[in-house]
Amino acid sequence: MTRRSPPAFTRDQEMLVRFRSLVLALLLTTTATQRLVAQRAVGESASQKDARMAWWRDARFGMFIHWGLYAVPAGVWKGERVNGLGEWIMARAPIRGDEYAPLARQFNPTQFDADAWVKTAKDAGMKYIIITSKHHDGFALFDSKVSSYDIVDATPYHRDAIKALASAARRAGLKFGVYYSIMDWHHPDAQAPAYPDYNSRTATNPNFSRYVETYMKPQLRELVTQYPEIDVLWFDGEWISDWSDAQGKSLYEWLRGLRPNLIINNRVGHSRQGMAGMSANPDAPGDFGTPEQRVPPEGLPGVDWETCMTLNDTWGFQSFDDGWKDARTLVRTLVDVASKGGNFLLNVGPTAQGLIPWQSVSRLREMGDWMRVNGEAIYGTTASPYGLPAWGRYTAKSSAGRVYAHVFDWPKDGRLTLTGLQAKPAAVYLLADRKPLTVEQTADGWAVRLPAVRPSAISSVLVLETRSTR
Repeated sequence: MTRRSPPAFTRDQEMLVRFRSLVLALLLTTTATQRLVAQRAVGESASQKDARMAWWRDARFGMFIHWGLYAVPAGVWKGERVNGLGEWIMARAPIRGDEYAPLARQFNPTQFDADAWVKTAKDAGMKYIIITSKHHDGFALFDSKVSSYDIVDATPYHRDAIKALASAARRAGLKFGVYYSIMDWHHPDAQAPAYPDYNSRTATNPNFSRYVETYMKPQLRELVTQYPEIDVLWFDGEWISDWSDAQGKSLYEWLRGLRPNLIINNRVGHSRQGMAGMSANPDAPGDFGTPEQRVPPEGLPGVDWETCMTLNDTWGFQSFDDGWKDARTLVRTLVDVASKGGNFLLNVGPTAQGLIPWQSVSRLREMGDWMRVNGEAIYGTTASPYGLPAWGRYTAKSSAGRVYAHVFDWPKDGRLTLTGLQAKPAAVYLLADRKPLTVEQTADGWAVRLPAVRPSAISSVLVLETRSTR
């Protein structure tokens, strides 16, 4: 067969071909560059990871915020209380998507004050804030161009809450992060068709990969590229059957390629062991484990982890949830977490009007009062070098040659045995007044003579100088 010559291009056609080739080359170069950055980020050395995680490890205490459309019904649907978590009302009632979505027209948080929220966190001694950018119900608290189901387009408020809070946090010197749910009860390519069992562990959606590529990843790209204040991505909803560790690893690498210094929790993967929070797969993606509503009994040596916990019984605002923890319990939980080498992420659930409940604010204020005196014994500390003493907990700053004894139970005889210490401390004093205390040797080891009146009924802190600072 005779081979025909291809038709000659006109000048315009030639220019169009060159333009398309250039665009394709740029796309390939960008993709290759992102892949290379991701590979370098994931393949970082131990010292590089330590540098990336340094601020997070030093912070020890952060605020979690669950806020969204679920604050409108506040646990009540069609006049009936819905048991369970407030932010899960769509699944617990259950509520069809076309019934739930109109709640956006009622969400008008005109009393939301980002600076006031940040001040509440900072005054409590918190060093970072994590807020729900999109929870399981699929509603976004940021201005997403991927969907109109967000606070800017679907509500009468028409303002970007994530942008406001991120900017306020940066002004106050706090780190900032966002929670993002992989599971989505609103999207037809995700879990919406599973109604009434949105949380099915077996249901699959043949179009889930389309949701990931055309909805979830584009929204995540918006967050990490358009909000420069975001330091942490906190995933959840990863237990669905359509998700896997392999997908999580790919997502982790892609995100780290977009922002190499990003810190990402282990719920980006699929092998978390329930509320215990740690991944069963040692090769699972993520930078830290996420125990929920509990503190590991012995800590997790050599592993980064963060206990997240509610102030009452639910995460999102629920009008009838009065199961509030007292400040004593909260401070001691913070101390317990720090003594085991973890972070404590404590949750508030603001109202639909944009206010953090006064019960939360008052407890956080009490925590702040304690932290202003004793924060040195929390920030930048590492796990106890002497186990878990019966009278309280230890934290340490080995580089400074200091161990902190957090005394929960003040001894009636005024003598505190320093459990675990082999050598006499160079000096001992209370953090509250820094007056030197007497240390003596007993049959049980070293003991400190304490004043008759303890400085704090919650936890009094002694500083043990384990080497001379002179």
